[in-house]
Amino acid sequence: MTDAEDRKPKSDEARSVFRPPSGPVVDGDMSTTSEFAIPDGLALHRTTGAEPETTSEFTVPDGLDVAQAPSVDEEGSAFTPPSTYSAKHALSAFTPPSGIPVVSLTKDVPWQDRMRTMLRMPVAERPAPEPSQRGSDEAGPAVPRVLDLTLRIGELLLAGGEGAEDVEAAMFAVCRSYGLDRCEPNVTFTLLAISYQPSLVDDPVTASRTVRRRGTDYTRLAAVYQLVDDLSDDETAVSLEEAYRRLAEIRRNRHPYPGWALTGASGLLAGAASVLVGGDLLVFVAAALGAMLGDRLAWLCAGRGLPEFYQFTVAAMPPAAIGVTLTLVHVDVNASAVITGGLFALLPGRALVAGVQDGLTGFYITASARLLEVLYFFVGIVAGVLLVLYFGVQLGARLNPDAALGVSDEPVLLIGASMLLSLAFAVLLQQERSTVVWVTLNGGVAWIVYGAMHYAGEISPVASTAAAAGLVGLFGQLLSRYQFASALPYTTAAIGPLLPGSATYFGLLAIAQNEIDEGLVSLSKAVALAMAIAIGVNLGSEISRMFLRIGSAEKRRAAKRTRGF
Repeated sequence: MTDAEDRKPKSDEARSVFRPPSGPVVDGDMSTTSEFAIPDGLALHRTTGAEPETTSEFTVPDGLDVAQAPSVDEEGSAFTPPSTYSAKHALSAFTPPSGIPVVSLTKDVPWQDRMRTMLRMPVAERPAPEPSQRGSDEAGPAVPRVLDLTLRIGELLLAGGEGAEDVEAAMFAVCRSYGLDRCEPNVTFTLLAISYQPSLVDDPVTASRTVRRRGTDYTRLAAVYQLVDDLSDDETAVSLEEAYRRLAEIRRNRHPYPGWALTGASGLLAGAASVLVGGDLLVFVAAALGAMLGDRLAWLCAGRGLPEFYQFTVAAMPPAAIGVTLTLVHVDVNASAVITGGLFALLPGRALVAGVQDGLTGFYITASARLLEVLYFFVGIVAGVLLVLYFGVQLGARLNPDAALGVSDEPVLLIGASMLLSLAFAVLLQQERSTVVWVTLNGGVAWIVYGAMHYAGEISPVASTAAAAGLVGLFGQLLSRYQFASALPYTTAAIGPLLPGSATYFGLLAIAQNEIDEGLVSLSKAVALAMAIAIGVNLGSEISRMFLRIGSAEKRRAAKRTRGF
């Protein structure tokens, strides 16, 4: 068999694979066909006059009628109110099984009390806001802009040293004034957040803002309170544009006192404090010069971008250096009173009171952060004074702690010094001129109560300080409620004469003289006095709410509903 004959059967066999299953083989047709070819004799129905179309396997078969879903609206953002939402006819989002109780709030009381009362309620029990001109738009309130305005107002209040509870009340008042009643503000030391949910079927809107810079300006604080008061008034229609304009003016306003006035006030504060601990005219001048020099050095460090810890450290050095220098040159002066007076101008009484108040009202995270800030400031002061005292002792300076214990026998002089100290403190806090007189009188009353209890009645200094601070808080709360303003401008400067400057100095001096036990005891006394001031101020404020019938008709809910379990 030849090679050609050998290949012929194999070729025929190969062609049989692609041969149609039926039908004769046409002679001469040697073409190879695909196995996917249509078999002969299989007739297919073809549509005449149209090209065959290739369709997807998901195509609905012919003859099967499927009801088409109605066209949906284009998906909007989270800030777009739903099409079924109406600001006038909004239903309650959360309805308790027992129904919504009727809550009546007195309208002629400060907005702080009304807002605190509602913040303590569950969302379902809060009374719905009454319709006003600001919330009468059929499209509903501009939620993102209202939340942004709320956060900006809260930022100014928190940066100005206001307590977390009052900041939350102000934020809730702003939202409620524009119809956003189902909102939840949240305040920490550096972060503000607020969440609003129109109903259970709507997406919640949440916004936050970080407080990066804090400054003391009680004039700006009072202006913000006035803005919130106008927004909370149902008879005053303040639009969003008007509120933004007023807020921009508040932020642009300059401080009421120039820099040289602040430096002079720092010197007056230190001089008046030195008189309270037994200093004379020479001590007054020396303490004032040291405090003013320390204030200028602190401003220089702030301009260089140094943290506040180093600013307090540098500011504490000049008064201590002047006191040590007067001792080394053998000048007949009470150097301990000079150093103590300089410490009064640096002790962070404002931050201490705000921190303790936050802790007593249930804001423990903010309270911890504020007290930690106070601790850092105090350590900075200790480092600056202790460094100067250590070198002074090494150079032979003889500082007698008992010399600063003498108090003048003229009560009129002490009362005048305490009022001057409160006046200078008010200027340092950038208070309005209309509040300076009231806080000055409040500081004089505080010293009268403390002197009568401690020096005349021989009562413990901690108890005397707490009683005097409680009276300061009571009077400050009354004045603030009469003015519908914040209580800080009426209380912070008034506690200046009660600050534990002498106890702090004695503790530092004992440590510098290698008497560690006595130094720690004295510093512990300073801490106890500081806590007595803060607790007394807060207690006085709470007494005014509970017993003087100035608050709202509803009782204020407790900050913590459990008793530790």
